[in-house]
Amino acid sequence: MSEGLQWQWLRFDQLSREQLYALLRLRSEVFVVEQNCVFQDMDGLDDQAMHLLGVRASELVAYVRCFPKGVTFAEASIGRVVTRQSARGGGMGHVLMAEAIRALVAEWGAQPIRIGAQAHLKDFYQRHGFADVGKPYLEDGIPHLEMLRPA
Repeated sequence: MSEGLQWQWLRFDQLSREQLYALLRLRSEVFVVEQNCVFQDMDGLDDQAMHLLGVRASELVAYVRCFPKGVTFAEASIGRVVTRQSARGGGMGHVLMAEAIRALVAEWGAQPIRIGAQAHLKDFYQRHGFADVGKPYLEDGIPHLEMLRPA
């Protein structure tokens, strides 16, 4: 699944116009259109994040944004985890999460990572060392869980 995949780990000011457009488009395609959820994706935090882009054959197929501790949670965090629909079913999401954790640790050191996960993906995130911390909540009409991965 990771064959031909190239990773780009970039600050907001390093993103080209084309990269920014591609990641916002992918987030919109999945989180707004596919999940039929009207929400404010552009939340004013992208400029504080590191952006991980997985590109294959010039197409963005996987993306996450990562934050140092103290921005979205007291701990470092990973969010906007998304894979292109055509890239699903072969483990791309797992490759993406493993690379996101690796990149975050390389950037800011080994530390706990907290996420706000869609509840139906609990088992997916548990496979990457995240545990439900018992703080369920509703965000934009979708059940979520806070999950924590120890250092």
